Amino acid sequence: MNNTSDRLVRGTAMQGRVRAFAVRTTGLVNELQRRHDTYPTATAALGRTVTAAAMMGAMLKGREELNIQVKGDGPVGQITAESNARGEVRGMIQNPHVHLPANAKGKLDVAGAVGTEGFIHVIKDLGLKEPYRGSIPIVSGELGEDFTYYFAASEQTPSAVGLGVLVNPNNRVQVAGGFIIQLLPGLSDDEIGTIEKAISAMPSVTSLLDAGLEPEEMLRRICPDAEVLDEMPISFVCQCSRERVEQTLISLGRHELERLIEEDQQAEVVCHFCNEAYTFDKSQLQHILDQAKS
Repeated sequence: MNNTSDRLVRGTAMQGRVRAFAVRTTGLVNELQRRHDTYPTATAALGRTVTAAAMMGAMLKGREELNIQVKGDGPVGQITAESNARGEVRGMIQNPHVHLPANAKGKLDVAGAVGTEGFIHVIKDLGLKEPYRGSIPIVSGELGEDFTYYFAASEQTPSAVGLGVLVNPNNRVQVAGGFIIQLLPGLSDDEIGTIEKAISAMPSVTSLLDAGLEPEEMLRRICPDAEVLDEMPISFVCQCSRERVEQTLISLGRHELERLIEEDQQAEVVCHFCNEAYTFDKSQLQHILDQAKS
């Protein structure tokens, strides 16, 4: 699968009293695995985070942007994911070379990699003077449960979040994706119970995707009356560019640029999100220094 097969659907169920999102992110997570050279457990941790980011980005509008920071006490260190309302997602992981023994269920030990102590921070740039910030303590480290808790605690929206990444023996991502089901006011206890039972009885996200189910079919496993309102492709997009890196170099100031020219005679800047390297020779640095002086 490649990025073109990654897609997100947004819908409603139960006469508009349930809001639902489902996504396939196999291509996105494979691209991140390739760029960051992640080992399987790290791949799953990063993949679950960017999958959540893709769906939370679909809750935004226009030019709004989202930043998620998972800061646990596990060996992968910090995980960062960024997304927007256009289905553009990028992510990075502090320590990509983490692979742990399988957990008690025989699955990739994401909680062991992320840790069970720490915080998840969600920052939304909504175009206002100050961004929205929500933070929650990590409750399990498996991430699906943690984002479920985030919606209840920070956004006061009872939700169920399912996230999954299946890595095959040659370290390729076989499938990745997830769902978010949000309960809106007006649902009866019986209706809520029906949804909870459907989620409990449902196979894992990766089992469904690996069996060939589309995102909307995954939603209908939970809410048979789910109606798709719209869909969009999901893709890896990094906002870095040579021009942005030049502005970063200018911001270093004249003295640091002069030192780079005299001592190193070149500079290489690597984007942490996509691992793209931008190289500047002595004459290019001199041109940037001239800009900094003007």
